[in-house]
Order: sequence, then structure tokens, then C-alpha cells
Amino acid sequence: MTRFSRDFGDTMPAEAVLSVATDVNFVSNGFPDYKIGSDDLIIDAKEAPQVPSMKEIVARETAQLIEQQKRLSVRDLASKFEKGLSVASKLSDEAKFRDAASLDKHVLLRKLRDALESLRGRVAGRNRDDVEEAISMVEALAAQLTHREGELLHEKAEVKKLANFLKQATENAKKVVEEERGIARTEIESAREAVRRIEQALEQISRNSEKENMEELIKEVQEARRIKMLHQPSKVMDMEHELRALRIQLAEKSMFSLQLQKELAMSKRLEGNKSHLYEFDGSEALGSCLRIIPCTANSPDISKFSIQWFRVSSDGCKKELISGATKSVYAPEPFDVGRLLQAEISSNDQKLVVTTTGLIDAGPGLGSYVESLVRKSETEFNVVITQVNGRESSSHSIHVFHVGKMRIKLRKGRITKAKEPYTSSMQLCGVRGGGNAAAQASFWQAKKGLSYTLAFESERERNAAIMLARRFAFDCNIMLAGPNDRAPIRA
Repeated sequence: MTRFSRDFGDTMPAEAVLSVATDVNFVSNGFPDYKIGSDDLIIDAKEAPQVPSMKEIVARETAQLIEQQKRLSVRDLASKFEKGLSVASKLSDEAKFRDAASLDKHVLLRKLRDALESLRGRVAGRNRDDVEEAISMVEALAAQLTHREGELLHEKAEVKKLANFLKQATENAKKVVEEERGIARTEIESAREAVRRIEQALEQISRNSEKENMEELIKEVQEARRIKMLHQPSKVMDMEHELRALRIQLAEKSMFSLQLQKELAMSKRLEGNKSHLYEFDGSEALGSCLRIIPCTANSPDISKFSIQWFRVSSDGCKKELISGATKSVYAPEPFDVGRLLQAEISSNDQKLVVTTTGLIDAGPGLGSYVESLVRKSETEFNVVITQVNGRESSSHSIHVFHVGKMRIKLRKGRITKAKEPYTSSMQLCGVRGGGNAAAQASFWQAKKGLSYTLAFESERERNAAIMLARRFAFDCNIMLAGPNDRAPIRA
């Protein structure tokens, strides 16, 4: 009686304890299974949700971080590590709170055991057996609580290790981010310096050209004034006619010189290869079609051979297969500018190679036209859909092809047929299947499983649309090209 009063103070008198001891009757021989939930609420084990332990949470988070470390970017990885560090701090605080709660539970169990010990001395018979069984169950609960405390200490150590690991990983990620920023700043500065030097060189060339033109114009004006002062208007007209004739002769001689150069290169190839049977017909520039034609009447029919076109670097060291270009006609596209075009004609017993005499030239004024379109947020081109997913289109109505800074859209009136942002799966190039209108047609794969063949109003519009879309895609870190245009092959 003295021990019980010492634990509970004056809150319960001794007579109340004796009256309760004589009337108490334990219905069952064991305590029900229960768990302590949030806010110290008792939850039945059958209804309690299966909450994973702290050790399982730590192990799962660590495995996910290690797995994602290989595919996350440096910035995302640093953010992930910082979040993990905050979670680890919360888990550490929760572990401290559990330690304090565990200490309170020990005190409560000790007081309950003392109360039951005091009660056991005042009951007899079956009630005494129930009290002893209750004391043994309290001792079992105390043992389980001690075991749980050991597990919590182990989990606390694991959380501390994880916090240290995340802290170190966060510091390393921040260092890598700073290093990458420094490298990026250096590269940006070098690129700006290179652009500045190029602009200065272009300005110098422009000033020199303008100066030469001005000097020639000044001489012509001075000569005209001198003739006018001498009252000889007929001589001025003679000089104008002479200048016009000289310009016409210069243009004719330039074309004749280009033709001679082409024939000279072809004659050299004929001397080096006696079996030369085919050549290219057409202008070697954007907006034209190159056609393989026989050189002599004895040349075999080109339809009996298999053909494959290649684009070759200016130095001839690299050549790239043009996927889908297997016809005798091919229309150069902007990706071919500054390169040679080569066609391999092969059969079972022989193989012939035909190469352009010079590099593919860009159309006149095309570069400045595209630069003027870059300033706009979106440019519209009128097109006709000829094929959808490789099948002929039944409708030949006019559609609008929108080329924007972030996406490409194809619509007819208010109906949108396709609207896709620039992605690595998107493809845009000239048509490679041949045909009379190949120079005006392009192939556009909006996404996997959806492709169109579009016919533009002119060759200039087709090439401008391709160049503009590739320019905007490059600003989005996307290389927009045709099928298999990213794998150069060494000759």
C-alpha cells in the first residue's frame, strides 16, 4: 500500500484501492493487440495500416538516389540531394522525438508494474492470477519496447550516415555546377569574341567593296561631266551602249568559263576512267534537280542499275549516305550546300561513281531572306499535302505550314492537322524519291508514326522553310535533319 501511494501520490486514497481490489474481475486472460499511432492514439492491429519502417524508407530512398544519379543532370541531382538532406534532417528530428516518447513509455510501464505489484498483494484467488498475468504481460511489453529502442538506435545511425552522404553529395554537386558554369562562361566569351572578329572582318570587307564601287562611280560621273561640258551628248550615249555591251560580254564569258571548267573536269575524269558512262545534268545549286544521264549512246539503261546518293565533304575525306535517295533524280537541299554530291551506280558485276564537278551552291539571296524571317516569331508557308505516312493523299487542298521558334504546325483553316514542338524524333528534309517537282517538295516527320510529304509554292519557299526550321530547332538544342543524317561515314 505504501509503494502504490508513492507512485500515484495523493490522487487515489487507500480505501479506494481496497474497494476496487475486492470487486475487480478480469474477463480475459490477455491484453488485446494494439499499436500507438499519431497523437498517442491507440490503433487496433487489424485496422492499422502497414507503415514501412524508417530503415526501409532510408534504404529505398538511398537506392533511388544511386539509380537516378546516372541519368539526372547536375542541377537536378543537386536539387535532389538537397531535398534528401532535408528529409534526412526531418527523420533525425523524428528519431529524437521518438527517443523522448520512448523514455516516457518506460516511466509509464514502470509505474503500471509497481501499481500491479501493489495490487497483487491485496487480492487472492483467480484475481491474483489475473494480476500476475498482467504483470508478466507488462514486463513483456517493456522487453519489446527495449528491443524497439535498439532498432531505433540502429535506424538513427543509418539516418545519420545517409545525412552525411547526402551532405557530401550536395557539396560535390554544387562544385560540379560551379565548374560547369565556369566552363560555359568561358565558351560563351570565346564564341562572342569569335563573332566579334567575324563582324569586324565583314565590316572591313564591306567598306573596301563600297570604296571600290564609289571610286568607279566617281570616275564614270567625272567622265560624263567632261563629255557634257564639251557638248558631245552623242559620245555619252555611245559610252552607255559600250558599257552595256561590256557587261553582257562579261556575263557571257563568265558562263562560258564555268562551262569550260565543268567540261575540263569531266574530261580529266574521262581520261582517268575510260569506263565513264554517265554524268549529271542540271545546275549544281539549290532550287535545281540533278539527273543522271548517259554520256554515250552505248551506255546501258540506267533503270537496270541500283543507285545510291551520297554527300561528300569539300576535302573528300568524309561522305555521308543520303537515306532514301535511290532514284536517278535528286534535288539538293540546304544540308548539301558546301558539299559534293556523289551517286554510286552498281549492278552485279560493276560499280560506277558519278560526282559533281563543284560544291553545291546556295541560291542567290536565300541567306538574307532567311535572316529576315528569323526576326519573326512565326512564318507561314502555303503547301499541298501529297502523301501522309507514305500513302498518297486524296485531298490536294492548300494547307498552311507554320514554322515557329518553339514548334511546327500544319493546319487547314481552323483545323490543326499536326502541332509538335522541336524534338529529337522530328525530321525535316527535302524529298529524296525523285520526280519532276522534287525541288519544291519536302519530307516532314512530326513524330514517330506521323509523316507528311509537302509541296511548296516554289523552290525558294521550300529551302527557306527547311533552313528556318533548322535554325529555330538549333536554338532549342535539337538537330533537325533527314533520316539517318547524323552518322557520317569515312570514305
